[in-house]
Amino acid sequence: MQIDITTPALLFPAISLLLLAYTNRFLVLAQLTRQLHAEHQEKKNEANLRQILNLRKRIQLIRVMQLLGVLSFTLCALAMFALFLNWVLPAEVLFGLSLLGLLSSLLFSLVEIAISTDSLNIALEDLEHSVQEE
Repeated sequence: MQIDITTPALLFPAISLLLLAYTNRFLVLAQLTRQLHAEHQEKKNEANLRQILNLRKRIQLIRVMQLLGVLSFTLCALAMFALFLNWVLPAEVLFGLSLLGLLSSLLFSLVEIAISTDSLNIALEDLEHSVQEE
């Protein structure tokens, strides 16, 4: 099967939207980190500390997700350039690597979502503990 220049071009909007979503996640986590830090300075509790540790993992994962997304985008652009020069085999390899980068980024996203769910569970446990004390 031979690809043409439109094949890798199809990934451009998907990767761009994915990078935008990752950036939004990062900004929300940055805001939440600052908020938790301020709360922890006022009243130290174990739930906030667990949340902060959880956020550190998530921020590191988002950094990897963004890196892989940018790598995928770059490889996709290089694949298009190779096709423009009629270098079919290198273009196919670059496009395949681009797809692997995108897939890897999505897998890291799944891990980040799982950790995010753990973070919600920590908040719910803290809420349940507060209600039981009342």
